[in-house]
Amino acid sequence: MSRSGIVNVRMVITEEKILSNIAKVQRLIDPNSKKQIVQLEDDAFFKDLVESIKTYLIEYPKKKNFPKSVYKAAYGLVEFATNEFEENTKQIEELIRQREKNIALSGELKDVLNMVVNKEDGWKESIKEMSDDFTEDILDTLGVIGRSKSDKSQNYQDALKLINARIANLESNLHIEIDMERIEDKSKALSYIGIEVADALKLIPAPQEDVEEVVEEKIIRRTIIRTDSLMNRSYEINSKEDIDKYVEELKEKLAESLELLTEKERRVIELYYYEDMTLKEISKILEVSESRISQLHTKALNKMRKKMGVYMNILTE
Repeated sequence: MSRSGIVNVRMVITEEKILSNIAKVQRLIDPNSKKQIVQLEDDAFFKDLVESIKTYLIEYPKKKNFPKSVYKAAYGLVEFATNEFEENTKQIEELIRQREKNIALSGELKDVLNMVVNKEDGWKESIKEMSDDFTEDILDTLGVIGRSKSDKSQNYQDALKLINARIANLESNLHIEIDMERIEDKSKALSYIGIEVADALKLIPAPQEDVEEVVEEKIIRRTIIRTDSLMNRSYEINSKEDIDKYVEELKEKLAESLELLTEKERRVIELYYYEDMTLKEISKILEVSESRISQLHTKALNKMRKKMGVYMNILTE
């Protein structure tokens, strides 16, 4: 069996560490997480995690066998950050609309309060017209002011204080400003990921997504492919049409054979043949013994052989 190279064990361990760091960063920016980032400027832990991911992407040799798991995880992190950034933008826009509405409501409440205090004609109707925008307790409090015979009474003073506090709260928009500051700071963190990780990711050639592509390359490098051994025949490839024909046949057989495997068996095949890892390295990745990996490998090949027949030579020669 030909193997194009052996992955350095140190890089395998580093790969696992980076995958762990990517997961930690995603948790820090996940709105459903209890450990969200608070302030980007003060969060050295967050910056160190992102920097480690960026460094790995930049310094790892730019080869075809760049760890697919890291590429997918980093790409997923950037995609998640981008989606969250867009969601944050929508939230900020909604908060701005709410702030503008609150300012308008404070003006409306001021005007009605002035009518009530001065007992202007129509003050009762004005209170009723506010029912869609204000709670019942605010309307009742305005009624207390309007019905009071003396502006010196305790009820009048308490009611007036409550309405003025409500006006001040609407004008200050304190809770909205706090929410906006929190969201804007999180957006800085999300943007930071885009700048540091996404830019570094652009330098990495996308790993081959399908094992069929790897097999296709192997076929094209050959001039003869042996098929249908039961009939003891061989076919010579002399043209692009011949290659295309056998590539399609092989893809079909390969897809059918992979469907027979369990998730763990398929993972072993992918790591062993298409990421050139040893059984020992795979055992570290999947966190099972090397002997168990060997069993999974053998079992997977036996299942695939039933479907692929002599096409198995593409993998095992």
